[in-house]
Amino acid sequence: MTAAKLDAIDLKILDAIQRDGRITKLALAEQVGLSPTPCWMRLRKLEKAGIVSGYHARIAMRVVAPVATVLMEVTLASHRQADFDRFERVIRDIPEIVACWSVGGGVDYVLKVMARDIDAYQRLVDSLLEREIGIDRYFTYIVIKTVKDDVALPVADLLPASP
Repeated sequence: MTAAKLDAIDLKILDAIQRDGRITKLALAEQVGLSPTPCWMRLRKLEKAGIVSGYHARIAMRVVAPVATVLMEVTLASHRQADFDRFERVIRDIPEIVACWSVGGGVDYVLKVMARDIDAYQRLVDSLLEREIGIDRYFTYIVIKTVKDDVALPVADLLPASP
């Protein structure tokens, strides 16, 4: 997959909309130094290219209700493609599992789980084990405090250096 060609204005647009998805057309144009129409056309181009994949509200869940955030490492018993597919199919349908990454190294997956409390998390794990989706081992890490949880990506810093 080749990287998209983004110029400095595109990067400013991406930075601005990540920080405020509800920014007005006029405010965005002012922030990036363009007139509104060309700015809006650039934003639409970034959306059509799939670079901007959506706009979301970020919910402060702990303000709404007490929750337990748990990270879970999972190792599967067997490593055939069908085993990975079965596990991933089940995980996608569980709303409390808010993120799942297939990783290299000593485990197969890392999951982020949001549960009402630790008891609810354990019931979720028990139900996964009962479903026999290939889990051999799992390790639980309870999040005590969130130190950093940025949603804005450092796009400019992640691009390859210019020659």
